[in-house]
Amino acid sequence: MKIRSIQVYQVDLPLVEGAYRWSGGKSVEVFDSTVVRIETDEGIIGHGEVCPLGPSYLPAYAEGARTGIAMLAPQLIGEDPCELLRLNQKMDACLKGHPYVKSAIDIACWDILGQACGVPISTLFGGCHGDDFVLYRAISQEDPVAMRDKVRAYREEGYTRFQLKVGGDPIVDIERIHQVREILKPTDILIADANTGWSQHSAMRVVKAVKNLDVTIEQPCESYGECLAVRRSTDHPFVLDELIDGIEILMRAHADQAMDAVNIKISKFGGLTRARQARDLCIELGIAMTIEDAWGGDIVTAAIAHLAHSTPPQLLLTATDFNSYVTVPIADGAPKRVNGRMAASTQPGLGITPIESALGQPVFTT
Repeated sequence: MKIRSIQVYQVDLPLVEGAYRWSGGKSVEVFDSTVVRIETDEGIIGHGEVCPLGPSYLPAYAEGARTGIAMLAPQLIGEDPCELLRLNQKMDACLKGHPYVKSAIDIACWDILGQACGVPISTLFGGCHGDDFVLYRAISQEDPVAMRDKVRAYREEGYTRFQLKVGGDPIVDIERIHQVREILKPTDILIADANTGWSQHSAMRVVKAVKNLDVTIEQPCESYGECLAVRRSTDHPFVLDELIDGIEILMRAHADQAMDAVNIKISKFGGLTRARQARDLCIELGIAMTIEDAWGGDIVTAAIAHLAHSTPPQLLLTATDFNSYVTVPIADGAPKRVNGRMAASTQPGLGITPIESALGQPVFTT
């Protein structure tokens, strides 16, 4: 099988809540998503998606994804999309770094491989565990009472795991954590995610002030050294996210006992191929994981579902249903949350069919 053509689409994804806010005053109202369609000479078509969380979160931005794909696409015509490792090596040889550029291409090729084999991607990843898996709800940064009220409302929809966007004024963040923890059940999980927004000093203040609360601390500071210092000063469960972008840092953090869990974002690793490698390594090392991406719609959500559903539940801290955060559906067959849980499609590949009217005309075709 050979890649015959690659098409790229741009899709705007407005947010259900109107805006998404996190540390440092960052916010997004409409996400700029890129969808890739890969057609093969055997008639199988695969789709992928990449959607950076704005241009100021990670070293990634939407226009950069499309520019990079436009550069890579001609180099991939004639390649076998089912030879995933070889394809990734080809992309790395053509473009140093920029893993997010390669992510949608890699996802689309897994979609093709699953369809060619007649099985869902989760089967290729080792098989599903149980009927579904647990989700978390990210709570956009607002005043403490508003965040508490949103958690209460989402809990009534079935969510039992929540990620508070903190990383601002430590006094306000302490109040945010207290307000929310007080309305949750003991079995509910609360994660305070600073998204690198605290200084080491501020993070120390927060973890001391919430010492007696059941809360997990996620990525408090920007640098590894700062996060490690905070980790060593607290008994709270600890998650690393923005720093975890490859096997080397994952191994280093494990050796240093720098975390209890990691956040595996698919596009940060360059697609499902290397995200799955990281997932499998975490399984062997006994590291808990959140499986997600920077952002996305139905296609990213489908990719997350296959990786998460094939992860042993005792090591799956949680996962994300991004398509419930946005107002525009872009694919039929994408997984949907039910009572705070979700299941991967049982159809071959990703199990989705893009909605042509939502994608519009391609930005370019190779």
